[in-house]
Amino acid sequence: MTASRRGVRPGSGRGERSLASLAGLFGLFLALPIVTLVGRAVIDGSLLRAAAAPAVLDALLLSLGTTAISLAITVALGLPLAFVLARRRFAGSRWLEAIVDLPIVLPPSVAGLALLLLLGRRGLLGEPLGVLGLSVPFTTLAVILAQTFVSAPFFIRAARAGLAAVDRDLEDAARADGASEGQLFRHVTIPMASAALAAGLVMCWARSLGEFGATIMFAGNIAGRTQTLPLVVYGAFQGGDLDGSIAAAAILVLAAIGVLVAVRAFGWGRALG
Repeated sequence: MTASRRGVRPGSGRGERSLASLAGLFGLFLALPIVTLVGRAVIDGSLLRAAAAPAVLDALLLSLGTTAISLAITVALGLPLAFVLARRRFAGSRWLEAIVDLPIVLPPSVAGLALLLLLGRRGLLGEPLGVLGLSVPFTTLAVILAQTFVSAPFFIRAARAGLAAVDRDLEDAARADGASEGQLFRHVTIPMASAALAAGLVMCWARSLGEFGATIMFAGNIAGRTQTLPLVVYGAFQGGDLDGSIAAAAILVLAAIGVLVAVRAFGWGRALG
């Protein structure tokens, strides 16, 4: 039987091998810089030294604390917004969706500048806050707000998709059985959308942990107060400490890898599609 009769196009094997080669080359292009970075930090021992350095530990603790608060704010305010976007259609809903998605494509430095113009000392809300004795820029609060601004859309998008996919018939059945709206949301809607919500939480946290541009523009790079781990990488590189910069970057890479492994291990990645 000829190749054409078997349904195999002549030359398809060569085409598949070419595609595989291109895919392999591009995969190598994406992986090699990361492998080189982490390998360099491990081989020269700078990773262990950085893990014990007070500045890195302080920055890591600050990063973990601010990202945890940012995540809590995102869930508290973003989940209701995601529910509205998933279940309601109203005048301006498309614009609201676009606004929610905008920080994803906005350059982080632009996001930081926008926050500064809003909440800076001479900003739109900064002057009224200054009258009350409140100053936001270049504080830990500014770090949290910057992280929330750039990372919240990742959770809202995933939550919106998950909530929209919940079977309304099951919700109606729960209502018929006497469930209140609060009980329905806690015991039916949230569990059914849990994979999407978990994926959104993980990706939101990862984006917060790696945030740099908006933070340095809006919060500065003050050790112990606004210097998160990405800023340690930048500061060490600017100061000529290449090994310290590489080691701190490797810690961030390992954290990101851990996040991606968790996403795939629990099957949450499908919820982001």
